Amino acid sequence: MEFIDIIIDFLPMFMFLSLALLLFTGYPVAFILGGLALLYGFIGYGLGMFSIVEFFNFLPRIWGQAAENLVLVAVPTFVFMGVMMERSGVANDMLYVCQVLLKKVPGGLAMAVAVMGTILAAMTGIIGASVTMMTALALPTMLKQKYSHELATGVICASGTLGILIPPSIMLIIMADLLSISVGDLFLAALMPGLLLAFSYVFYIGMASTVRPTIAPPLPPEELNVPRAEMPALLIRSFFPPVFLIALIKGSILLGWATPSEAGAVGAFGATIIAIANGRLKRDMVTGVCQSSGLTVSFIFFIIMSATCFAYVFRSLGGDDVIEELILGAGLDSWGLLFLIMGIVFVLGFFLDWVEITLIILPVFAPIVATLNFGDHVPLENRAMIYWFTVLIAVNLQTSFLTPPFGYALFYLKGIAPREVNLMSIYRGIIPFVLLQLIALGLVITLPSIALWLPGLH
Repeated sequence: MEFIDIIIDFLPMFMFLSLALLLFTGYPVAFILGGLALLYGFIGYGLGMFSIVEFFNFLPRIWGQAAENLVLVAVPTFVFMGVMMERSGVANDMLYVCQVLLKKVPGGLAMAVAVMGTILAAMTGIIGASVTMMTALALPTMLKQKYSHELATGVICASGTLGILIPPSIMLIIMADLLSISVGDLFLAALMPGLLLAFSYVFYIGMASTVRPTIAPPLPPEELNVPRAEMPALLIRSFFPPVFLIALIKGSILLGWATPSEAGAVGAFGATIIAIANGRLKRDMVTGVCQSSGLTVSFIFFIIMSATCFAYVFRSLGGDDVIEELILGAGLDSWGLLFLIMGIVFVLGFFLDWVEITLIILPVFAPIVATLNFGDHVPLENRAMIYWFTVLIAVNLQTSFLTPPFGYALFYLKGIAPREVNLMSIYRGIIPFVLLQLIALGLVITLPSIALWLPGLH
């Protein structure tokens, strides 16, 4: 009888451990989450903790969480915009212009990649597309110019992951929906930390290239040589239209002129118009854009549906109470609990993708953080605490794409990089950028106004 009582008390933890173990099998995450929801639902039924009728609650929750959710309507449109920008060559043209403008600066090629990563981040949060595109376009040029493998691969991976933090970000849309907070305010809160990270990348590249010129040799004069008279036309054709579109989308959301779903629709339409203006809108390309967008959106929503079922069963079995008791029972003060949560998220980033961490961890930790008191450091009014905490999680999750063994950005790059670029060089290359991300996280923790000033919550 005591054994059964132990199982009942810790069944949610067994469910969570099962998830952690099965994620290492490489089986699709959506199937793992959905399968565990059903399995532990039946186990809970056998132990008298879960009723069969509760399985019928899956459908209305899935409908309300994904199908009927107007906030998530923005996800397909932003995905389509990003894929259209990539497939139509607009992003390629922008990278070329950035390289031309920065060619005389120490580490100019690497800086161009960092700047381009920032611009791409404002287009979409599709990390795979950003990393693979910049790898294909910029890495061969950097290797040809004898750039250090570590610097070349590190800056591509790091700048390619800015898309999950700089708005309009799919991750931020999902976070805002999970926590029932304003998407626009969360975009404002994440903008400054995202730009801080981008600036830190450019600053590091400039300093490293100045101190050690051998890691980023200057380009010969004949490389990327565009006559001065042709520069205005190049900027007007290849740089200003997408930048204007991005500014229009971001500005309309931040100023409250449009909802994220409306701005996303304008972005998708604008990206298509730019492709038409450049004479690159072909039937085969449109088909490929639609198929790629559909696969990406299906992946995201399938995980959202499965995670909704998993979270429902986990909570019905008392999972929230167990985790809250374990964390609060550690006897830590508010700062100790915050650093514990940040440490847990950072470690999970070594093994899980941001989608899994966001959908599973954020709803569990957010109610705990809402009870914490940091005195005058973070005001409790206007829900400033939850916005600050959400941005901290978002900055922390930036590392999940870069940290081995399952840093997705590393494998996106390795998949199309030349054979001469080995995995150890990539691992060494991301170390400075992970440290920069942790420094940025520390700055946002120390100075909450970095995140709270723009939305007026400081």
